[in-house]
Amino acid sequence: MLRTPLSRRKALALGAGVSAAYLTQSGKVSAQGLDKVSYQTNWRAQAEHGGFYYAVAHGIYRKYGIDADIRMGGPQQNPSQLLLGGRVDMVMSNSFEAVRYVQENLPFLCIGSIFQKDPQVIICHPGVGNDSFPQLKGKTILVAAGGRTSYWPYLRARFGFTDEQVRPYTFNMAPFLADKNLCQQGFLSSEPYAIEQQGGVRPLVHLIADAGFANYNTTINISKKMVDERTDVVQRFVTATLEGWSEYMKNGPGNAEANKLILSANPDMDQKKIDYAVKMMTENGIVLSGDATTLGIGAMTDARWEIFYNQMRDAGVFPAGVDFKKAYDLRFVNKGVGKA
Repeated sequence: MLRTPLSRRKALALGAGVSAAYLTQSGKVSAQGLDKVSYQTNWRAQAEHGGFYYAVAHGIYRKYGIDADIRMGGPQQNPSQLLLGGRVDMVMSNSFEAVRYVQENLPFLCIGSIFQKDPQVIICHPGVGNDSFPQLKGKTILVAAGGRTSYWPYLRARFGFTDEQVRPYTFNMAPFLADKNLCQQGFLSSEPYAIEQQGGVRPLVHLIADAGFANYNTTINISKKMVDERTDVVQRFVTATLEGWSEYMKNGPGNAEANKLILSANPDMDQKKIDYAVKMMTENGIVLSGDATTLGIGAMTDARWEIFYNQMRDAGVFPAGVDFKKAYDLRFVNKGVGKA
């Protein structure tokens, strides 16, 4: 997985599900008549999952006849293994996983992408000549294992970076704060905030997606069996999810209910972190940019998938000849939900 959150080493418990059940006249929780769908996130509850929680909090899933079980991720969970093992209906993932399904002849695929831009960033100190990606060639950059097999090959191919300039990233801010010449990986809405809070440094933040990295992130990955056998249910879940994200990204009063669910599920979260994450997602077009501005939230296109596959094939991540078009299905998105 590409997600590398700051609190990974500090997490104390696995996630709990949040259900979109409703109250009967007797006050008892019921999901009678609703189609059950489970969706596994890739980390603990946070603003980056806000649209899912909004759709739960405001009954949008219920409106579409869905009893949605949004299952919170954690440090000891592997969403892809849960999906492949049939323990969950859908998972939060990315383009890499979808193409690997095809490579390994697995009957799974991607049906939508909430994030049009992958939020992975490279963070540097200001005032030391690391103001752009080309200037980072030859500089020491802290990168975790997951990054070395995903975005790092792209940066290496795009800007001439070398593996010799990489050092391990351990999700600890101390080395970066102690050495102004170090750069490190991060997540747009996480590490930059922590660096400001802990070190009083407003870092330079280089969004890898803005350098052309075409990976889809915060996707909806699913089995082909469910797509084929429960097509209508899948469509209703996707539509409700996109409506939830459309409302959440407006950052209106309705977000309070969604954020209550997030704060309740994740004791490490606080409102300031949520506010910062929503601000960063908005300002950088993480959800609403590119194809999503005309096709709607969750948008995907054949052209974008081809660009991604070609990028990573040329970077040596994927072999030539993979039928990448089997990695996705466009029928559930591109319907104009929440378009700018």
